[in-house]
Amino acid sequence: MEISTPYLLFLGDSDDPLSIKTSRGIADWRPEICVGQLSMPGCSVSLNLPEVSFEEAAKKGAKTFILGLANRGGVISPEWISYIKKALESGMDIASGLHKKVADIKEIQQLADRLGRKIFDVRHPTADPQIGNGKKRRGKRILAVGTDCSVGKMYTTLALEQEMQQQGLNVDFCATGQTGILIKGRGISVDAVISDFISGAVEALAPENTDDHWDIIEGQGSLFHPSYAGVSLGLLHGAQADILILCHEIGREHMRGLPHMKLPNMTSCIEANISAARLTNPDVVLGGISVNSSALTIREANEWCNSIGHKYGVPCVDPLRHGMKNIADYILAEEGCRHEGSATFRRA
Repeated sequence: MEISTPYLLFLGDSDDPLSIKTSRGIADWRPEICVGQLSMPGCSVSLNLPEVSFEEAAKKGAKTFILGLANRGGVISPEWISYIKKALESGMDIASGLHKKVADIKEIQQLADRLGRKIFDVRHPTADPQIGNGKKRRGKRILAVGTDCSVGKMYTTLALEQEMQQQGLNVDFCATGQTGILIKGRGISVDAVISDFISGAVEALAPENTDDHWDIIEGQGSLFHPSYAGVSLGLLHGAQADILILCHEIGREHMRGLPHMKLPNMTSCIEANISAARLTNPDVVLGGISVNSSALTIREANEWCNSIGHKYGVPCVDPLRHGMKNIADYILAEEGCRHEGSATFRRA
């Protein structure tokens, strides 16, 4: 799906910062494509963007109204209906990351059809599914994997894309979840893909490319989480990654939502992900470890990362505190050694 920018971000009547995490992700990573935010009466949270009306947003060129909310059950509140209609009437498409489909609301779909507007329910793939084939394809691919779900895989891949772009490399972020799709403007929500087609969907998301091109693929779930391991495995096979980045939250003791299941140790997690990835790329390697070190002081985080980096022989960073330059430089140096004697990477 291709979503037109710029965006108007809808906050509803939210009173919980976590409930607008999708809109916040867009505002944090792509502020240049946001004309502002629109709140309902009673909303007590903000993205620190200009509060604009539909008329003002239209004058600023807004193309898509984003339902960047996350509530229990992913439902569409009846109070939002008039706002969605007003956005359509103001010349905007609608994009939503909620579980419930906007397109299933008959009056909204009929209005969109009459006005020639599009509705993007980004959790629900629209392309015809294809089965993965594992055929070797050109281009270079990096995939984030995790010791658990919600350990910073999206943040890590976006930060790495930003760093590699700043170095002038030919690089693209490949979104595999609803927030990433809305940040990028396109992608595939792999957790909504039928299991037989996950690897094929990822092959289509990061297809064959030029030898100097890097696709940085957002990871999902964890091989060690019994609820989401199937998606993680499909991603590993479809990505045909050259490089894996392991993501981890320091101090987390059990799998998210499963207090009876301890987190895997890092060695086991690295070995399992490398082993699974070798099915479609026997030459895959670990390129770095990215952590959420918010439970530690800066000094403690530096010491922890230095120790883990030394243990596994790759850079270990907190992208929020340290940035991703060390990992980007290591990946490029290792890739250069792997192809020593060939031409250096062409800059974008």
